[in-house]
Amino acid sequence: MYQTIESFVSEYEHERTLTLNLLTALTDASLSKEVAPGYRTLGSLAWHLVPSGGILSPTGLRFETTAEQNAPASASEIALAYEKTSQSLIDAVKKQWTDAALQESATIYGQEWTKGFTLAVFLKHEIHHRGQLTILMRQAGLPVSGVYGPTKEEWAAMGMDSPG
Repeated sequence: MYQTIESFVSEYEHERTLTLNLLTALTDASLSKEVAPGYRTLGSLAWHLVPSGGILSPTGLRFETTAEQNAPASASEIALAYEKTSQSLIDAVKKQWTDAALQESATIYGQEWTKGFTLAVFLKHEIHHRGQLTILMRQAGLPVSGVYGPTKEEWAAMGMDSPG
């Protein structure tokens, strides 16, 4: 749970950079890759990472989102939409809320959550789906950048064996 606006903004700016690194590695051809029939494609999963309001709407936070429900066929369009809406979210939190507002509650999924807790769940949700994205990217043969540590390829580039 976040106690200050700055703590959320600082962490989200870092995580958003990691997400953007992955989104910019996508190709238009890779967007149709799916792990199995009936599951999200790489494109729909990437599009799901674009902030849309969702869990944050009940808190009253208003920021610029995309009107599109379905993933575009362009990987660069997805990355640009993520970059734009995530920055809008940061700007909105800074302008619309105070540190004290993070202690205010809203009803989310039938439960009372503070705004600070809701921001934490929002960010964990992104991180969760970003992990799924890396698996689909590997299956699609795309380069995957390290998120919380080097990838196998990054270890090799450093002249080292990956630890596992």
